[in-house]
Amino acid sequence: MTDVTRMNLLQAVNNGLDTAMAADERVVCLGEDIGKFGGVFRATSNLQEKYGRPRCFNTPLTEQGIAGFAIGLAAQGSVAVAEIQFADYIFPAFDQIVNEAAKFRYRSGDEFNCGGLTIRAPYGGGIDGGLYHSQSPEAYFCHTPGLKVVIPSNAYQAKGLLLAAIRDPDPVIFFEPKAIYRASVGDVPNHDYELKLGLAEVVQAGTDITLLGWGAQMIQIGKAAELAAAEGISCEVIDLRTLLPWDRDTVAESVNKTGRLLISHEAPLTGGFAGEIAASIQERCFLSLEAPITRVTGIDTPFPLIQEKQYLPDHLKIYEAIKSSLAY
Repeated sequence: MTDVTRMNLLQAVNNGLDTAMAADERVVCLGEDIGKFGGVFRATSNLQEKYGRPRCFNTPLTEQGIAGFAIGLAAQGSVAVAEIQFADYIFPAFDQIVNEAAKFRYRSGDEFNCGGLTIRAPYGGGIDGGLYHSQSPEAYFCHTPGLKVVIPSNAYQAKGLLLAAIRDPDPVIFFEPKAIYRASVGDVPNHDYELKLGLAEVVQAGTDITLLGWGAQMIQIGKAAELAAAEGISCEVIDLRTLLPWDRDTVAESVNKTGRLLISHEAPLTGGFAGEIAASIQERCFLSLEAPITRVTGIDTPFPLIQEKQYLPDHLKIYEAIKSSLAY
C-alpha cells in the first residue's frame, strides 16, 4: 500500500481537517452548512458523520458570530477551525479578527490567547462569481500584527500548511484558491505532516528574472515561465505560501541573483501585497536590480462578472511583463 494518494486541493483540505481531528479531540470545525452538507464546496464532507455534531457543526448565517464564537472556543482551550463560506463574506467579521483575535495575546501580556484559531476561506476569481464571490482580501489581514496569513497553491501544500496552521500558536487566516479546488491535482501523503509557515518554496531555479506569487496565480506564473523558456529566458519561480510572515530572505536571495523581480496576484494593484514585497526587496536588493520591480495584478475596480478574463492577470500578461523587464 502506497503512502500517497492522488487527490485534488479540495480533497487535501478535507483530508487535512480529518487528520487534525483524528489526532486531537480538541479540534472543532464550525461554519455555515458545514455539517451534513459539507459546506458549499464540500470541504468538510463526512466530518460530522465521523466525529459527531459537537465537533463539526453548523452556525447561523453570521460571519461576525462565527469568528466571535471561534475566538471564544480557542480562548478556552479548544482548537477552532472556522469556515467563512466565501472570503468576500469575511468583512462583517473584520472587527472580531483584527481587533480581538489578533490582539488577544498582546493585550493580556500573554496571560491569555486564542492561538488555537484557524479561519478558512475560499478566495479569488476563476469561477465567474462576480463582485461578491471573487475577491482576494489577503492584503487587509497582512496589515495586522498578531495574525498569520497562509495561501496554498496545490494539494500537497493544502494539507501540510493547513495542519501547520491548525497547530500554530497564533491565529491563522487560511485562504484557499477556489478556482483550482478541483483543477489542482497531486500526490498527497496519507500520513500526518506539516509544512513550515513563513517559508517560501523555490519551485524552479533560474538566472534571468524572479517570478513570485501565491495561490492559483502560481499556475499562471508557471505557464508564463514556460513561454519565456521557449524564448531563452531563464525564470526563477517562487511560491510565497505564507504572506504573514513572508520569507524575505528567500526572495531577496533570488533577486540578488537574477536582478529582476515580477510579482503577480489577483487582488487590485493599489494596496495589494505586491507593493509591500516590492518596497522591502527594493530596500534589500537595490544595487542588484537591473530593472524596476514589476507588478502584474488585478485592476483597481470592483471584481467584474462578464469581464473576468480581462480583469484577471493571466500567463500572457505575465509573459509580456517578463519580456518588458528583460528589455529594460
